[in-house]
Amino acid sequence: MIEQDVVYLTEEGLQKIKEELAYLKGDKQVELAQKLETAIAQGDLKENADYHSAKEEQAFVASRIRDLEDSLRRAQVITDPGSSDVVRVGSVVTVVEDGYDEEEQYYIVGAHEADPANGRISNESPIGQALLGAKKGRVVTARTPSGDIRLRIKSIS
Repeated sequence: MIEQDVVYLTEEGLQKIKEELAYLKGDKQVELAQKLETAIAQGDLKENADYHSAKEEQAFVASRIRDLEDSLRRAQVITDPGSSDVVRVGSVVTVVEDGYDEEEQYYIVGAHEADPANGRISNESPIGQALLGAKKGRVVTARTPSGDIRLRIKSIS
């Protein structure tokens, strides 16, 4: 598998995808079938807003199911990286931005689980890409939409 084709997930993220997929293929399909049945019973389908809405939702759900199944096929679960001297997916990295004293901590995860507000950044994000492969003490430059930022790596766990 080519590295960029991999979808990195934590065990928790993998479980969430499986749960969402089961819901979409089960309860959600039943709900959509009921909506369509009710809309069809109303008659004239050409001008039936409920019917068109249900069909659009059905198409969205089918697309989401395909996306989730594709992610599961390409999934690689992030195992506990243990101690490492380089940043990799699954690492928790403590950094200090040049010009600031406050430390920030980032957990490097796959794109599906990124939540920057809670310190979970994607390996595909500008900061995540800059940190990958770097060692403690190194200064990396991340090219972000708001400009370049320099980060000194304080620790990796």
